[in-house]
Amino acid sequence: MKYDHILENIKRIHFMGIGGSGMCPLAEILHSEGFELSGSDNSESDTLERIKALGIPVYMGHRPENIEGAELVVYTAAVKQDNPELMAAREQGILCLERSVMLGIVTRRYNRSIAVAGTHGKTSTTAMISQVLIGSGFSPSAIIGGKLNFIGGNSYVGQSDIIVCEACEYVDTFLQLNPYISVILNIDADHLDYFKNLDNIKKSFNKFAHQTTGAIVYCGDDENSVEALADVTIERVTFGFSEKNDYRATNIESKGMNQSFDLVYKGEKLATVKLIVPGKHNIYDALAAAATAHYLGATGNEIAEHLGKFTGVHRRFEVLGSPCGITVADDFAHHPTELEAVLTSAMSMGFKKVHAVFQPHTYSRTSILLDDFARVLAIPDEAIISEILAVREVNTYGIKSTDLGEKIEGAKCIDTFEDITKYIVENAEEGDLVLTMGGGNVYMCANMILKALKDKEALAE
Repeated sequence: MKYDHILENIKRIHFMGIGGSGMCPLAEILHSEGFELSGSDNSESDTLERIKALGIPVYMGHRPENIEGAELVVYTAAVKQDNPELMAAREQGILCLERSVMLGIVTRRYNRSIAVAGTHGKTSTTAMISQVLIGSGFSPSAIIGGKLNFIGGNSYVGQSDIIVCEACEYVDTFLQLNPYISVILNIDADHLDYFKNLDNIKKSFNKFAHQTTGAIVYCGDDENSVEALADVTIERVTFGFSEKNDYRATNIESKGMNQSFDLVYKGEKLATVKLIVPGKHNIYDALAAAATAHYLGATGNEIAEHLGKFTGVHRRFEVLGSPCGITVADDFAHHPTELEAVLTSAMSMGFKKVHAVFQPHTYSRTSILLDDFARVLAIPDEAIISEILAVREVNTYGIKSTDLGEKIEGAKCIDTFEDITKYIVENAEEGDLVLTMGGGNVYMCANMILKALKDKEALAE
């Protein structure tokens, strides 16, 4: 809140990494408010094309001259402190703010900000809330961590005092926010390289909840959430399957990729919701979205209509195609709880065989949660494990993907995407599902498998 008035006194802002999924929406919103923007990035992307289409000048690569004329520089956490633009800005006395600080400043300009937090499901729930509110005429602005087909991207500039965004707990980023409504989906042991233990995670979520001004919407079935929020005194709204919750899902039916449930509020049926995205976790996310939208005034019918049109978010059980009769899908799941939810859903869909291709994400997570990963990767018919993606870490843990593979009966440890693709093409059969999973670039492997199977199909014709 220290810098909240900064935007009243400046006109020109430079975004470093402007094509990033978290940066592009902030740039779009500020551009719509009349700020003069520029940006830089290292690689082309769909989001970067959106920025360029708005007439915002974008420089490829980072050079000191890119910040010329800027009164404020916004950078992502991924930017290193010796970045030439960042160093030049500081030498010139230009204020530099990390993206999470800027998100806090922007969202506090809206009277009704909705921040979606939780260890799992943030992007899907943020997207669901956005789709329901946009479809129901609330005209919110939205900042989503993945592409939502309904709006053709990961951001939306609305005309109301509502904004929807994700609130990430990693390195306590979400403590930069002061939401009107906080949505807390679940609290689980993750990012232990930073938090060290579950108790510290709960303390951070508790602090986040205490920074909320209006109401807190949380899962009454999640024991960690209930415990972490026990002393929060503002208005509470709960969702879940058990009878103690304000919003419940009853009469749940699932068939393949589709499922339905009755949305019940305090004993009264509001509507029957028919989802075209699979899995129990998506019902929980839909309940969170329904509770939030209903609190803001959406009707049961509006909620059911727009949740029913929700086709998912990029990299959330995203079906890419079915060449040779083999379904290829990709998912962002990178924590044991997420993997368990996705794999349990996949195994219930009637495929002949499920091949799970998993790319471990960070040495710390793989090492600390090794036994949990082994337990959930035993769920599919076959687990194929690539080499560990280092991300921001050095392997001080001495962990290898084979350490995980040895704990899973029948698992294959295949380091490269090229070799994994070759293995899948030779071994997957018609009626099978190939599901790539991970928080890194394993989607590239999914695309390689898809192309190889298409080529094989074309040769067979």
